Amino acid sequence: MSHRFFDSLWARLAGFPVVWAMFALALVPAAAQTASSAPKQAAAAKHASVVKSAAGAWTPSHTPDGQPDLEGIWNNSTITPLQRPRELAGKEFFTEQEAAEYQRKVLSDLDTDKRDGNPEVDVNRSYNELFRERGGVVATLRTSLIVDPPDGRIPPLTESGRKREALLARGPYAADSWTDRNLAERCITRGAPKIPGGYNNNFQIYQPPGYVVIFQEMIHETRIIPVGGPRDGRSHVNKNIQLWMGDSRGYWEGDTLVIDTTNFNDRIISNSFNCCGASGANLHVVERLTRVSADRIDYRYTVDDPATYTRPWTVDVPMVKSDGPLYEYACHEGNYALVDILKGAREQEKTAAGKKK
Repeated sequence: MSHRFFDSLWARLAGFPVVWAMFALALVPAAAQTASSAPKQAAAAKHASVVKSAAGAWTPSHTPDGQPDLEGIWNNSTITPLQRPRELAGKEFFTEQEAAEYQRKVLSDLDTDKRDGNPEVDVNRSYNELFRERGGVVATLRTSLIVDPPDGRIPPLTESGRKREALLARGPYAADSWTDRNLAERCITRGAPKIPGGYNNNFQIYQPPGYVVIFQEMIHETRIIPVGGPRDGRSHVNKNIQLWMGDSRGYWEGDTLVIDTTNFNDRIISNSFNCCGASGANLHVVERLTRVSADRIDYRYTVDDPATYTRPWTVDVPMVKSDGPLYEYACHEGNYALVDILKGAREQEKTAAGKKK
């Protein structure tokens, strides 16, 4: 958790914060990529229509080298759930009144300032609401961040996807070694695209000539993305090179920045905040960023993995302008909390062994 001046903190709490989720992915056979091209094209066409409508009369400015200007600090926080709740099946949008009631209930349920539980519950509320970025329902009033499939739900897993998902079965309390703990907890990575969390949901975008740089506040990770003209043919690095946030290549489709990312490290399966759950080395993500007003970027990403899901799926997470500035997120690998977790696990084992005797 970074420590901030109060005026900056309160300014950021006016944004929109979130619910994240674990999903499961498997490895993608190259031959399966073609089968999903039609749904991807349909999703892209639908997205273009939505962006055109949202943009209205907005005329984007440009950087000195002619790129549509995305620079600045942006926040993607929201309490809108990733998946549409079962009880809202068939309902794509809230009314304003429904959104207000949903927000009131969620914020009450998540309130960590309450002191109405046992000691374990109280410890789990160690970060009080001053440090949270709860926010509200996304401005579009959607009932889920998933916009495709139309039911707002993650598509069913394939058989190979279910097998990969089973690798996560040990759950969040495994602690035989530090290697059992997830990558986010170990301060190694939160992944990309980064799903909104309880705090530190800011991104700073820079546009030096030929590149777009996206600095993620959480765990201070930086994506340096080469950008050319429309599908300028820049190939990804060799498939044997695997990276925590993948290898990204960008190009422009009109005023929309398209980022194509492959070459993920297979071990991102153990990142609890990864965009795509139990994804691995063959994850393929396509992101689309369009500035639709002075204070908003329309941001979507599509997960395509035919070996894991029965169809591609798309998430829409609006990004809202933030005044900033950003402060250091002081997370480091080998932090003392990790030592405490392992010590606690050993004490639990001793206690359990004593009861058996």
